[in-house]
Amino acid sequence: MAARVRILLTGWFGFLDGEATAGDVLALHRVQDVLRRAGLDHDVAWSPGFRPVGPHLAQVRPEDYSHLVFVCGPLHGPQIEELHRRFAHCVRIAVGTSVLDAGGPAVTGFHRVLARDAPDTEPTADLAARAPALPARPVVGVILTHGQHEYGARRRHERVAEEVTRWLSGRDCARLELETRLDVHDWRLSATPAQLEAVLSRLDLVVTDRLHGMVLALRAGVPALAVDPVEGGAKVTAQARACGWPALVPAERLDAAVLDHWWGWCAASGRDLALRIGAGFRRGTEPDAADGLLRALAPGRAD
Repeated sequence: MAARVRILLTGWFGFLDGEATAGDVLALHRVQDVLRRAGLDHDVAWSPGFRPVGPHLAQVRPEDYSHLVFVCGPLHGPQIEELHRRFAHCVRIAVGTSVLDAGGPAVTGFHRVLARDAPDTEPTADLAARAPALPARPVVGVILTHGQHEYGARRRHERVAEEVTRWLSGRDCARLELETRLDVHDWRLSATPAQLEAVLSRLDLVVTDRLHGMVLALRAGVPALAVDPVEGGAKVTAQARACGWPALVPAERLDAAVLDHWWGWCAASGRDLALRIGAGFRRGTEPDAADGLLRALAPGRAD
């Protein structure tokens, strides 16, 4: 059978204006796993908007394939109907899809539809549920600021944010954009410090150019890769020194190699130190400005 079959896999992730969701790609992995176990070679056609390295659906030669398998998503619309015309000579199969209109041309154009849900049928589990297990990846909170205009000409915030986010996009990690600002009206933001701390405590690492991004991460026992966005150093640098935290990058020394170094250090050693610093915060052994408040409030004290 393998000698007679050449399979092209695609889905909504193959259309130029389609999209690739995590569920779609996991469904694809499930189908690929089934085909590999059966010894059946196959190609995957992607959208160039998602994966610049092909093969791309618009560029493949339909005559090179005996079967077209459409994976996941709803079966409707002119893009799927065009697949039927373009791959008319192929055996066309839809797998793990949703059928909205069983009589629609996007559905009837397939020789077989192995649906996950369709009218008047019992649904089956989505293909993503049984996709092969994935390796663990670090979860990284990203806390950046574009403000702090009080630093005037020393501000490097825009460049820091651009370089840090470009570098982060190349790291194999789960990125979670966070904000230290609290808001009781915006559901996307924490309304209390406890809510934000609950998120931070579940992270593997925080990347930040904010003083409180670093301090709150350490308070939660999470290593922080901190960047001071002010040329010459300012409050982030001062606070890293006060906390005894070494993973600090000055704005003028910011580059991928330095970030890579501190990323590796945070992964290898940073957690233990962050836990010790966080425990010290809770014990209250290190002085802070509030320790002098009562003396400052005493009658007759003006210093």
